Amino acid sequence: MANYPISLPLYQRISRKNTIPRTVELIILFLLFSLLVYRLLSLTNHGITWLLAFFCESWFTFVWLLTVNTKWNQVDYKTHPDRLLQWAPELPPVDMFVTTADPVLEPPIITVNTVLSLLAVDYPAHKLACYVSDDGVSPLTFYSLVEASKFAKLWVPFCKKYNIHVRAPFRYFSGKPLLSQDVSLEFQQEWRKMKDEYEQLSQKIEDAAKRSVLYDFTNEFAIFSNIKRKNHPTIIKVIWENKEAESSGLPHLVYISREKHPKHPHHFKAGAMNVLTRVSGVMTNAPFMLNIDCDMFVNNPQIVLHAMCLLLGVKNERDSAFVQSPQKFYDGLKDDPYGNQFVVLYEYLLHGIVGIQGPLYGGTGCFHRRKVIYGLSPDDKDIIGKLGDEDYLQKQYGNSKVFTKSAAQTLSGLDGKTASPHLWSSVEAANIVADCGYEYGTSWGIKVGWIHGSTVEDLLTGLTIHKRGWRSAYCSLDPPEFLGCAPTSGPATMTQQKRWATGLLEILVSSRSPIFATLYEKLEFRQCLAYMWILVWALRSIPELCYAALPAYCIITNSHFLPKVQEPAILIHVALFVIYVQSIHPIRIPSDRPINPCMVEQSENVEGNQHDCMVIWNVKCYTQAPRIIRGNI
Repeated sequence: MANYPISLPLYQRISRKNTIPRTVELIILFLLFSLLVYRLLSLTNHGITWLLAFFCESWFTFVWLLTVNTKWNQVDYKTHPDRLLQWAPELPPVDMFVTTADPVLEPPIITVNTVLSLLAVDYPAHKLACYVSDDGVSPLTFYSLVEASKFAKLWVPFCKKYNIHVRAPFRYFSGKPLLSQDVSLEFQQEWRKMKDEYEQLSQKIEDAAKRSVLYDFTNEFAIFSNIKRKNHPTIIKVIWENKEAESSGLPHLVYISREKHPKHPHHFKAGAMNVLTRVSGVMTNAPFMLNIDCDMFVNNPQIVLHAMCLLLGVKNERDSAFVQSPQKFYDGLKDDPYGNQFVVLYEYLLHGIVGIQGPLYGGTGCFHRRKVIYGLSPDDKDIIGKLGDEDYLQKQYGNSKVFTKSAAQTLSGLDGKTASPHLWSSVEAANIVADCGYEYGTSWGIKVGWIHGSTVEDLLTGLTIHKRGWRSAYCSLDPPEFLGCAPTSGPATMTQQKRWATGLLEILVSSRSPIFATLYEKLEFRQCLAYMWILVWALRSIPELCYAALPAYCIITNSHFLPKVQEPAILIHVALFVIYVQSIHPIRIPSDRPINPCMVEQSENVEGNQHDCMVIWNVKCYTQAPRIIRGNI
């Protein structure tokens, strides 16, 4: 915080009071251990069913032990962005990354809304740059972003003038609000104008998608002519540049489609994120980076300020390598039958991990320190001492002198230094670092950047950061920072969870397992157990299925795996059942039904300017939106 002289603390770390839940969890753990002791003492008097029950219950005890460890120290953060704003001229730049891969599975209108919500966040525009990675090398996506940049020149000032809360247009205009008498005529006129402009933008994108021949491949679109998705050169287009460095203008907007070749592995999303990191390093080189998926729009426009409170307010940088926000979703199915909302995970378990070494990296909605992504460890004097060694820098970061210079600036603490005064002049250098063979012979994907080798590259990257000794922070706000769409069908959910399960098992049985990270590196033991709770997720189905089949097997074979009613040990099972039933309580899942705006005016204490009634209603109005089938990039 030496460069940001703020007197008051920017955040508070608050421990939750969970004495009663801890007591209940310990009672359950004691009962499970008692059950195992009973099984062992009576093992010789029973057959195979008793042994199978013992193995299953041993697994349940192990998982519950991991759960208790994870939930034990639940922590919340309270941030103070108003204090940060006192030093607005000193705010650091932030590079924002959006990844998309397929214009069919991930409709460009969704990507456009995500980008528009990012361009409109409450942060000085000249300190922001938005990079969109298109792994589908789609002219439709590029065309949509070009048209969106024109609409953004109207949309962003409108949002900031009237303090609009939801700045993704498709959500803001999702219903027809009640224009009350308290709303000014000027606002009504501008609101209708914005809605008409957005409808025209949507229609342009829809018409372009329906055309068999999208464009006259000349000028800006010439490079897309005869392009092949898995075999094409790098395409980098500066769609908008804030040349005058106006804080009230629009942030930079850059389109990137990295080079691909059939003979070169592209490492899916991890490869795309590494290219974004390098390209932004030679173009803007902001000390902090935000990455979100194309379907996770900004729902709270002050999220960047809140995250900066956690990144800049720490006394020691090692306590905040990255700031993770929870993934929350709109338009979820009633009662969440597929468990896509992860309510328990984010409300209880993740807050518990925050109290250990920090939350896991979730792949989206996360702010990173650039120098941490570059492989720096806390108090790493070896790297700092080698920053003048050109050979070392090229071996670590590649043979681009422009990029190695910017990397050295970042690692030495010279934040926000750019390689070129204007974005256009750095496009040539950006093309070099986006080459598909740039990473060969370097540490990219191994020690630097997003780590390759797993389909859950986000968890592996976060684990790599934690095992170096860094800690992370958690930012959960009301209203939520980001909202996205989750799979709404069984097959889509199964495909997604199969990919997760495969990736988690890859990490568990590899040399990058958290067990080795605790034994030989700086991962804390309790954080190792928290990672294990996640990594064994797929394995839980085996003992659970086996235990569920035991009653049927016992009926067929005329045997039993539970103590008889007259045996005192039956009380253990009864106690476990009663405690579990008593501890179950309803969890509120966001409703998909829009609320009546009239009821908002009558029931809520609305404070602020005269447009708040309309704004609040748009925040809470959930209507149907385009669906995305989530898959691997």
